[in-house]
Amino acid sequence: MAKASQRAPVLGPAFIRLLARFNADDAAPLQAPALSERLSQWFDWNRAISLSRALDNPPPPAREGAAFSPADEAGAARVRATLMDAIQAEIDPASGPAQAGSEDGQADGYAPYRQHYLDMQRTMQAATGRLRGQLRDMLARQSPPKARLAEVDAVMEATLSPREHTLLSQVPALLGQHYQRLLAANTAAADDAASPATTPAGPWLALFVQDLRIALLAELDVRFHPIEGLLAALRTR
Repeated sequence: MAKASQRAPVLGPAFIRLLARFNADDAAPLQAPALSERLSQWFDWNRAISLSRALDNPPPPAREGAAFSPADEAGAARVRATLMDAIQAEIDPASGPAQAGSEDGQADGYAPYRQHYLDMQRTMQAATGRLRGQLRDMLARQSPPKARLAEVDAVMEATLSPREHTLLSQVPALLGQHYQRLLAANTAAADDAASPATTPAGPWLALFVQDLRIALLAELDVRFHPIEGLLAALRTR
């Protein structure tokens, strides 16, 4: 019996490992580029200059305004809890685009799940972006060194967000591939069992919905990384 080919393990954060599991490409991974090469793909020269100025210039004076309080931290926790509740909400299989296929070329059945993921991405981006800006303003009011940190975070957000958006926009396509593989496996199993027909619902679909929610929760963690850093800085005195 021929041995089944096994994919090399993927190293990295949980979100990256999860997306690798959704990817159908079994080709051997390419050697990871050097850190400097990776950074050059994310930073153009004018953004690098902006970051250098934020790091090297004298720290700006702290702004006037209300200080960070436990109520503010509780508000950040509520934002995250609200997003988690939205991720766990039921998905209406009848929703989604009415056309014969989606932009990713997937069949009708995947359309509502793709639309749900896109809607959640937009919701997460808006909520976390607004919260990050609010926390950065609070940090800028605590002390000159923290005002500098807030300035650096603003530069980092402006620099990395476009690239991050481009990469995260590929997730629905990977989920579409995952959906199609599970559907094909279910159809083949039904054919082998001589079933009269297959239905779109079943254990395979419940597994897919669970994976979709796991992917959204992992993406939410990624989007909250800078927020957690700002909260940690705000807690210190």
